[in-house]
Amino acid sequence: MAAIEGKFGFLPAPAALMSESPELLQAFTRSNALFERSTLTELEREVLVLTIATRNECHVCVALHTASLTRAAAPAELVAALRARQPLTDPRLDAIRVFTLAVLDAAGGVDEEQMRAFLERGFTRRNALEVVLGVGTYTLSTFANRMTEAPLDPPFAPFAWEGAA
Repeated sequence: MAAIEGKFGFLPAPAALMSESPELLQAFTRSNALFERSTLTELEREVLVLTIATRNECHVCVALHTASLTRAAAPAELVAALRARQPLTDPRLDAIRVFTLAVLDAAGGVDEEQMRAFLERGFTRRNALEVVLGVGTYTLSTFANRMTEAPLDPPFAPFAWEGAA
C-alpha cells in the first residue's frame, strides 16, 4: 500500500477498498507490475486497459487511465474514441483494441482470423499472451472497483466518465 501511495501521492480509494482482501490487492499489484514489464508499449497497454474499463463499465479505471493518457500527451481524439468505445484511427492501436475485445468475448478462445488480424498489425504471439495478462489484471481491478462501489478520488474528477452513449 505504501508503494501505491508513493506512486499517486495519496492512497486511492479503490486500493484502500481492495485491501479488504490483502490477497486480491497483492494479486492485482503483482500482476500489474508484470503487465507493465511486458513487451507492449505504454500506449498499447493503456489502450488495452481503457478498452477493458469501458467494456466493464468501471468509471474509476476509465478516469484514472484517461488521466494517465492525458499526462502522457496522448492525442485527445484517441482518448475520446476509447472512452466512447469507438474504432481508433491508428490501425495498430485499433488492432489491440479489437483483439482485447475478442479475447474478452471468447474467454481467450480467439479464432484464427482474429489472431491473424492481430499478427498482421505487427504484434506477436507473445503480445497476444500479454493481452491475456492485461485482461486478467484489469478484470480483477474493474470487478473489484464495481463490487466495492469505489468512489472517484478528487484528483481524477476532471476525467469522470458516466458510460458511453
